[in-house]
Amino acid sequence: MPSFSYQKKNINYTDDGKGKVIVLLHGFTESLKIWDSFATQLSKKYRVVTVDLPGHGKSDCFGGIHSMEFFAEVVFSLLKKLRIGKCLMVGHSMGGYVTLAFAEKYPNLLRGFCLFHSHCYADTQTEQENRNRTIGIVSQDKFSYVAQFIPSLFPLEVHKKYAKQIQRMIQRASKMSKEGVIAAIEGMKVRKDQLELLRATKLPILFILGLKDSRAPVTRLWEMVTAPAVSEILVLRDCGHMGYIESPEKTYEAVAGFARKVL
Repeated sequence: MPSFSYQKKNINYTDDGKGKVIVLLHGFTESLKIWDSFATQLSKKYRVVTVDLPGHGKSDCFGGIHSMEFFAEVVFSLLKKLRIGKCLMVGHSMGGYVTLAFAEKYPNLLRGFCLFHSHCYADTQTEQENRNRTIGIVSQDKFSYVAQFIPSLFPLEVHKKYAKQIQRMIQRASKMSKEGVIAAIEGMKVRKDQLELLRATKLPILFILGLKDSRAPVTRLWEMVTAPAVSEILVLRDCGHMGYIESPEKTYEAVAGFARKVL
């Protein structure tokens, strides 16, 4: 698997297929492996790039805080290295926060973007306090945190159904360094509110939402999805935070259909 050097540290990525470009960004404690199925299918028609964000997967940790802007700069550097101009960017969860930061810094490089179980809002004070408590827990026992956190991303009633996938995710996330987990939490804690960006952008946006997503600010979703001038919405009534596992066919077709329109 290829990698490149950024600030003298290693960033892991994949680059498959030919044609117009789709960039897939994973979420917190995930890695580029979450996109294996999507990338395999999409690369039959498009050039598909995935990346382990700093501190995740096989990419190095860079310090005490990985801001969403820093993640976006790393992605920009990768696209520059690969001589990629415009692309469609898809971000799952924290990857959506990175996508928004990228859209703010490099809007001319996007043909559109997708917030995949993600949203545009900054942390509330309560959420920031919760992240501080989480940092304390991770500092003491990273594995116990990961083993509790990942199942919480799925609705309770489907835990048995996806037991193997949940265990695989726990195993992969447990390989992250404590420093990498904490740096991402610190970055999410201070991320900007991007509702005004959604209101101002002329880029088409795809929202993929799960009504059983415990991480989504359900009371503000309508405000978010109606903010852009052009948007499409896939709402999955019985889905939590992990649509690429819970509803792979519908979420894939939504991304592929959006790609056909914007690329």
